[in-house]
Amino acid sequence: MDRYPPIAEHGLVGDLQTAALVSSKGVVDWFAAPRFDSPSIFAALLDHDRGGYFLLAPENPDAVCKQLYYPGTAILVTRFMSPDGVGEVIDFMPPDPTRTATDRHTLVRAVRAVRGTVDFTLECRPRFDYARAGHQLELDDNGAVFRAPGIDAHLQATFPLERDGDDVGGRVTLSAGESGGAVFTVCASGGEAPVSPTVDGLTGQVEEVNRFWEQWLHQSHYRGRWPELVHRSAITLKLLTYAPTGALIAAATMGLPEQVGGERNWDYRFTWVRDGSLSVRAMLDLGFVEEAIAFVHWLVERLREREGKDGEPLQTMYRVDGDPDLPEETLDHFEGYRGSAPVRIGNGAADQLQLDIYGEAVYALAQGDEIAQQASFRGWQSLARTMDWLADNWDRPDEGIWETRGGRQDFTYSKMMSWVAFDHGMRLAEVMRKPADLERWRKARDTVFDAVMQRGWSEKERAFIQHYDSDVLDASLLLMPRVGFIAARDPAWLSTLDAMDRKLVSDSLVYRYDPAASPDGLRGSEGTFSLCTFLYVDALARAGRLPQARYTFEKMQTYANHVGLFAEEIGPSGEQLGNFPQAFTHLSLIMAAITLDEALDREQRR
Repeated sequence: MDRYPPIAEHGLVGDLQTAALVSSKGVVDWFAAPRFDSPSIFAALLDHDRGGYFLLAPENPDAVCKQLYYPGTAILVTRFMSPDGVGEVIDFMPPDPTRTATDRHTLVRAVRAVRGTVDFTLECRPRFDYARAGHQLELDDNGAVFRAPGIDAHLQATFPLERDGDDVGGRVTLSAGESGGAVFTVCASGGEAPVSPTVDGLTGQVEEVNRFWEQWLHQSHYRGRWPELVHRSAITLKLLTYAPTGALIAAATMGLPEQVGGERNWDYRFTWVRDGSLSVRAMLDLGFVEEAIAFVHWLVERLREREGKDGEPLQTMYRVDGDPDLPEETLDHFEGYRGSAPVRIGNGAADQLQLDIYGEAVYALAQGDEIAQQASFRGWQSLARTMDWLADNWDRPDEGIWETRGGRQDFTYSKMMSWVAFDHGMRLAEVMRKPADLERWRKARDTVFDAVMQRGWSEKERAFIQHYDSDVLDASLLLMPRVGFIAARDPAWLSTLDAMDRKLVSDSLVYRYDPAASPDGLRGSEGTFSLCTFLYVDALARAGRLPQARYTFEKMQTYANHVGLFAEEIGPSGEQLGNFPQAFTHLSLIMAAITLDEALDREQRR
């Protein structure tokens, strides 16, 4: 097995409470349970020797490997082709239809021979608690049980398993038309053992999970030019959403580097208020109202929890159940992906002041009647108190959207999103006829607007800039026209777009900002941010620059991996970098596709 396959050489499977990465060689090298943010069980992607993995693949090392999804589903097929035969591994996790938080999760790995004869081999080497906890192995005719503190993992197969130290191996030979498989089930210590799998049972599970995803995707309203790309992004967002609470995590992984060998390695398995709030509009535009409402419920609950407490009304991020405790620590025993250390769990940015999140939160609540109605009177009171707090605090320096660790600044994006909070908050109060200090909010809104127009503008660059008293550009401001702060064809905005073209855009790909010109407290560099590239497409389309917008969007598709997934960044040679797959990238792809579709349709009607 490859020591460290490229980040992009993976597909994602999940059951809406946790998820696993499967490499194109048939290796599960990332899996945490029972939740996204739980300690890992397989983490070879972060340390090949110590992390643990689950391989199920043909023995022939020269087989050509291809990966795809069953259309419109989260069922991943890895195909292996050789002169001796063609085999497939079909990976999926059955979702719990009750959406109840559970400690039991199942990874199904079905195998079959399509042509000729295929010898499949299995290696299951779990390493619990980020490889910090040992385990005991019990092996009998019903399969294997790996017992670690607080958790059991059952491995059962349709073929014999054998002990390999404290790990398990196996082998099966299949001829054309024959099938088999293995099932890995985790549960709390002492949990009931699963029923042994059968070939017919595995086939039935594939069909059942296929129906689940087909029925879910049938809700989509999207009829635009890029259905496969958009729907794959929607499925990915669904896979990254914790069904019991509706909370969207930023990515399925932790510790994957923004620069190979660098220190910009973060844990993204948490729910950012910013990301989740912006996902509301994307999901509503596609017709997934239930998902949008579920996140709004989660968001309103976070506001209500802070009633009567000192400090900020919202934290930048939370665990999927709303727990605000995310202490950051380093796993010194992990070498990191291709030597990219430190490997961190938790996230210290949870305690940062990021004032833009209030704009995104109110923006989410203002996305239509079905959303606004979710705020009960008590919920409205919490929101109104939050707005009053923001009226007194919007002009504080903060760490900003990019969570810099180089000191607080007066970030223009944070001020702009404070304006969004006041503007949309006023509209909500008037539409819902709820009590609010509208005059106070209006005064704050207008003061913010004047401050951004005067201090957030650089005459030297003829552009809006990252923070006051600088000339550094920042791609987060590409959201300016989308949130209504400035008209999409305002001369000041078009001039800003031109400046970004010069300073932040490289072959249609967009950097967040220039770390050399605006030190962020971290060593090393980073790639272009895929989120920013899709925001760029959105801004170009709104500005009427349709040929450039469409070409950029089409070109960006060439950087998707083989199954349509995006990590956080694109490196100098076109490689994907950072945690994978990233929700923010996929939701911004949906936003850009819809905006571009609408702009192209208007152009054709002229």
